[in-house]
Parts: sequence; structure tokens; C-alpha cells
Amino acid sequence: MKLHELKPAKGSTHKEKRIGRGEGSGYGGTSTKGNKGGQSRAGYKSKMAHEGGQMPIQRRVPKRGFKNPGRITYKVFNVGQFDHYAEAYGLTEFTFDSLYEIGAVAKTDKVKILGNGELKGKFNFKVHAISEKAKSLIEGVGGTVEILK
Repeated sequence: MKLHELKPAKGSTHKEKRIGRGEGSGYGGTSTKGNKGGQSRAGYKSKMAHEGGQMPIQRRVPKRGFKNPGRITYKVFNVGQFDHYAEAYGLTEFTFDSLYEIGAVAKTDKVKILGNGELKGKFNFKVHAISEKAKSLIEGVGGTVEILK
């Protein structure tokens, strides 16, 4: 077989339907668009989510609950995780920027520390929020806590 002998598999290609080229083509007259109505006109675009008189899905589906636009979501860390981060990355101060550099948080995240686990090292924290238990654990081993805006 040579390159000039290659051709598509049988039945895989079809002739283009050329509409509006006269009655003899079989696609003349209304040009496969039917009679009258918006869809037969030039420039027709259906409206998004329009279902032709049927009740639209966004109205059929029951609505529940409330999405609070003022909700603040935090990326949560437990106190017990920071010894691992200090060992793996050589950190002594945990700020938003240092956590971002090691890939623990995204640029748009806010950081909150919870008090689960134990803290062995003395670390300084600059985070967006912290629980009372976590604060007492950090200050108990001699670390400091600063809350960011």
C-alpha cells in the first residue's frame, strides 16, 4: 500500500447536503426548514433554556435552601499537622504565604487552625482564623498567633 492509494473506509464519508439550490436538488423550496415559523426564517436563534412551551427545567425542579452570599469558607488545618509540615519543608513560621509556597493552600483560600492533635515545636502563626483550643495549644508551647484580615 502506498500513500496515493489510501482512501477512507467504505460508508465513512457522505456528500454534503446543499440546501437552497433549486427543486431538482431535492433540497429546494423550503430548504429542509419546513413551512413558516421562527425556525424557517433567516437569523433564527433559539433562546437559551427555551423548551417550546413545556415547563422549563429550572421551573420544574423544586428549590430548596439558601445560598448565603456572605459565607466565608476556610481551608482548615489541625494543630497536629504542623509538625509534619515543619519537618518536611523546614518551616518555623506558618503564614498564608509560606503555606501557599508549599502548595497547601490556593491563592483565594482563607486559613483556619483547629485544635485537634498535639504540637511539639514552637511555631509562629499568621492566619485568618483560629479556634480557642488551637490558640491555647500554640501558646502553651511558646508559639505566637496573629490574626490576618
